[in-house]
Amino acid sequence: RTAGRPAFRPADIPLLESFAEQAILALEYARARSEVTRLRVVEDRERIARDLHDGVIQSLFAVGLGLQGMAAAVGDTQLADRIQNAVGEIDRVIGDLRSYIFGLRPSVLSTGDLANALEQLAHETQERTGVTVVVDVDSTLEAPLAEASTQVAHIAREALSNVGRHAQAETCRISVRREHGAAVIEIDDDGHGFDIDTAPRGMGLGNLAERANAIGGTLSIDSSPGRGTTVRVAIPLGSGAVGS
Repeated sequence: RTAGRPAFRPADIPLLESFAEQAILALEYARARSEVTRLRVVEDRERIARDLHDGVIQSLFAVGLGLQGMAAAVGDTQLADRIQNAVGEIDRVIGDLRSYIFGLRPSVLSTGDLANALEQLAHETQERTGVTVVVDVDSTLEAPLAEASTQVAHIAREALSNVGRHAQAETCRISVRREHGAAVIEIDDDGHGFDIDTAPRGMGLGNLAERANAIGGTLSIDSSPGRGTTVRVAIPLGSGAVGS
């Protein structure tokens, strides 16, 4: 009641209880509507991901196979090279679509299981590129990184996309470990490396830095021609984005 107004009478109690019950029902209804909306968004994203994988990617794959057969059949070497370049571009688009599909599937991280998400991403990368990907996650960091797990997975996805498209690597390792009071995520490969100062825009290094900053981390990249690449994100434990 408002200060200075008469106290509630016993006869007012049923009416107040009725108001309280209606308020509780209104809150529960609002929560239910919010959850229904969230589930619809999840279902829509899953459907789009499924359609992309089962429809668009399979069609592109079939086109690529047809072009490869054409390249082998033509007698003009220059034309065959151009066809093979087109096949390579199709492979790149397929790789990008698979990366987008991973991002569309929130169920990958719905349990907060970062190790499982990285294992799935490693499996998809290995299937797509032939690069052997090993995952090593310190299980004690699963809980501290729970809030940041989506961004960590996207960082790994972006780095692995670069491995598949540019590195010409045979093996790659994703590790998540503790180091000097920080959670450290590293993606390193044995590819041919690159000159960081002249890196092409398509490598998405700016996106990696933005995602690292979003979870209170710092990005560093160690690479040079001929000796592979290491992408490293260090997130201080207890920084707000992660626990301790």
